[in-house]
Amino acid sequence: MARFWVCVAGACTLFALLVLHFHICGSPVFRKLSFQVNWNTKEILYRLDVGWPKYSEYFTGTTFCVAVDSLNGLVYVAQRGDNIPKVLVFTEDGYFLRAWNYTVDSPHGIFAASTPHEQSIWITDVGSGSYGHTVKKYSSLGDLVQVLGTPGKKGSGLNPLQFDNPAELYVEDTGDIYIVDGDGGLNNRLIKLSQDFSILWLRGENGSGPAKFNIPHSVTVDSTGRVWVADRGNKRIQVFDKETGELLGTWDNCFVQEGPSAVRFTPDEKYLIVAQLNLSRLSVVAAPPVGDIGMCSVISTIQLADQVLPHLLEVDRKTGAIYVAEIGAKQVQNHLCETQPLSLLPEL
Repeated sequence: MARFWVCVAGACTLFALLVLHFHICGSPVFRKLSFQVNWNTKEILYRLDVGWPKYSEYFTGTTFCVAVDSLNGLVYVAQRGDNIPKVLVFTEDGYFLRAWNYTVDSPHGIFAASTPHEQSIWITDVGSGSYGHTVKKYSSLGDLVQVLGTPGKKGSGLNPLQFDNPAELYVEDTGDIYIVDGDGGLNNRLIKLSQDFSILWLRGENGSGPAKFNIPHSVTVDSTGRVWVADRGNKRIQVFDKETGELLGTWDNCFVQEGPSAVRFTPDEKYLIVAQLNLSRLSVVAAPPVGDIGMCSVISTIQLADQVLPHLLEVDRKTGAIYVAEIGAKQVQNHLCETQPLSLLPEL
């Protein structure tokens, strides 16, 4: 392991570089926080982007989730707190653009669905107030477009569809929606909806057996037709066929200490970035090709400082930058892909 110590304003922070594969992009950024990673001799590396955002004072609450509109270069951050804006909008360069606070109670997950024809922001709301227990679609300016669920009322019903603490969602370019419903509420299930919000299939109930969940916390979809769910309470990732909902396999060997809280792919889909909340850890996991899911294989880990608590994360599909919402540190950090060789980095 190589370690670099950087002293800023009299304070030394451990600066570690991770070099993996020439396709991987991402860099850990943790202001005032130390971490360490393994690295090898490839040229692409992860580096700290200490300049994102330009002004961190815009984070006035607890940052729970982050979404990236790769097409338009926008980053959306959702935070919780009283009398504060719930959604903040930044440029990819870290400049603050605007904020909105309409019909959002307690955001948990956020997703930016962006096509050349439409840009929309989806939020899962776990609040106990009049907007809670819903999945909501907004315009990029914060105008409410669609509400799924019964606002302010939790439930397990399917007609009409109800939620109880919906944790996160993923929206495909086709408009199909995958929702993990159950951040400690009544439901422990994965729901697939069509673009007109019809239920295509539903999997899961509370339990530890195959295709059952204990706090399904994050969901993502790859280009080969697989749905990946962070089954946090069961300390595993479960993988399903996106067309049929059939269980394809389970990864549990990588998460003995704590279950995964977030899952997202790198742009080339060769690696899965996984967050573990209470361990304050990010892992780079090799994604299997089409076929047998096999065993989980961690390529490298990024150990954050204690009590950073990475909750949910997003990966920019265009640049490969990784954004992590940290509920302990109350900030979102940007992890950039650095293509410079080590010799071109600033002298330490």
